[in-house]
Amino acid sequence: MRILVAVLGLMVSLVACADSQGPAKYQEGKHYVVLDNPVRTANPNKIEVTEVFWYGCGHCFHFEPLVKSWKEKQADDVAFVRSPAMWNKTMELHARAFYTAKALGVLETLHDPIFDAMNVRKQRLANEAEIAELFVANGVDADKFAKVFNSFGVTGKVRQADARARSYRVTGTPELVVDGKYRISASAAGSQQAMLEVADFLVEKIRAERAK
Repeated sequence: MRILVAVLGLMVSLVACADSQGPAKYQEGKHYVVLDNPVRTANPNKIEVTEVFWYGCGHCFHFEPLVKSWKEKQADDVAFVRSPAMWNKTMELHARAFYTAKALGVLETLHDPIFDAMNVRKQRLANEAEIAELFVANGVDADKFAKVFNSFGVTGKVRQADARARSYRVTGTPELVVDGKYRISASAAGSQQAMLEVADFLVEKIRAERAK
């Protein structure tokens, strides 16, 4: 009888402990959206976190230092990816600038200057010539820029990014997509910092699922 009472007491204690933890801090449909059709990631062995952004977006500009700091703290199983959004021809030009810088191996050099040009100096970068001028000012050969900017490879990357953003069903920028399954916006999460906290929560969720 004493053993039965002890067992029942332990069960009650465990239930009370579980209840005290309450529901998950971040909830589907409230803090993040589950995509109806998951989007394939570049490396299935990594937990991919994709930032959908636009160089001309002031919110993206202010999010940049936060996301950079967050990226530096991630474990090796997390892959951070940037994917430009494009809803018009001008944004497509900026996406082309992103992939041109990446193809030339100067993305780390050009990423901040492009943001600064549009958000600090208020340059529109509305045509290839203006973008070329910025690249050349940052040490890129003009002929190499022109060749890569209009290359088949960059055009393919731009089209893939556009298709990816459509599949993510992004409604604005910046937004985060975790492992091609979960989409996070500042409006849903509560703030830009909260976006990263929700991303951390989802990364841990995926880790736990993969460990089973």
